[in-house]
Amino acid sequence: MAGFDTSLRDSQSTEVEMLSPQEFDFDRYAAYAQTQDQKVRAFLEADSGVLVYRRFRVAEVYGYECRDRELSLKLQLGALSRSMEYAADMANYLEPWYGIGVGASAFGADYIWMDGQAPALPDLFQSLEEALAFDPKPIHLTRIGQDQMAYVEYFLEKTKGKLPLSFCDVQSPLNIVSEIMPTSVMFEEMLEDPDAYSELAYRASGLMKDYLLRMKDLIGEALALPGHGFASSRRMTGLGASADTSIMISNDMFDDLEAGQLADLCAPFGGSFYHSCGNWGKKIPSVLKVSNLIGADGAFSIETDPSPNDPATFGQAFAGTGKILNTRVVGDVDTVVDTVKKLWHPGLRLIVNTYCKTPEEQQEAYDRIHEICR
Repeated sequence: MAGFDTSLRDSQSTEVEMLSPQEFDFDRYAAYAQTQDQKVRAFLEADSGVLVYRRFRVAEVYGYECRDRELSLKLQLGALSRSMEYAADMANYLEPWYGIGVGASAFGADYIWMDGQAPALPDLFQSLEEALAFDPKPIHLTRIGQDQMAYVEYFLEKTKGKLPLSFCDVQSPLNIVSEIMPTSVMFEEMLEDPDAYSELAYRASGLMKDYLLRMKDLIGEALALPGHGFASSRRMTGLGASADTSIMISNDMFDDLEAGQLADLCAPFGGSFYHSCGNWGKKIPSVLKVSNLIGADGAFSIETDPSPNDPATFGQAFAGTGKILNTRVVGDVDTVVDTVKKLWHPGLRLIVNTYCKTPEEQQEAYDRIHEICR
């Protein structure tokens, strides 16, 4: 088994050839996605089962090149076209990715663009008091928010709304607060004044909700949920939110200062999907207690994340809960199959994200996964 390759720009990415909207076969993909959505519907109606998703993530879309919406769309259309060659139960979708600072923009953040890098954010405040004194702006009126809305409008115009399209990389309230002040300061002040932190986090949640509801209205029936990083479909409900910072706080702090805010953010979209990079196994009891949780996501191989989760622990914990476990497994067929064997328990609702290099390898992985999870 290979280790985590730090020389790669994106360990979960696939190289593709660009396609212009004029070159893309929209009718073929629409029919393909409709067939895949039927598999998703059957999975959602069952108490136990598996879906296989061969994710086509393009590195350039999540780096410096996200500034160029025309390039982003061509790369993603190339990915969608190629994805149909690989055995899977879910269709890939378009994503108007434009950095992770959408929520922070309400508090005055603007991107710092360094050559070859995804956009960075400055520290804006040095205390909760300072942040609470700031009068935030609705996200759709910020430069970042307007740019991303323009992205969505461009994608919809060029695709005529025929392709599944997700939200941006939505950040949890805790993540948003960590983007507008030094994380060390945030942790200290969470301990000293949890009420002030909670007020700020709910403020961030409300601003992001308002923006996403506007985005939902704009995307319409093409909307694929839960969105970025998750296997997603127009047949699914719930909002995916990145809560990576949560693995650095205790379970008690998560229960008191993140779970409620996360549920509040995701409520208008049917419930919560939790994501964190790294090993968040110790957070499982708290994550499963989120009031409107639909599912959660994690990395389950060393090629996916330098600190992957333990599949046996997660499979056992999620089996019988009714919650969906979205797993990302970069590696060869044997790596994927060995991981699924450790994950699988009767009563588990499992989605396996694979990254097999060839259609032949993907077909083998697909067949073996379904054999294991019968």
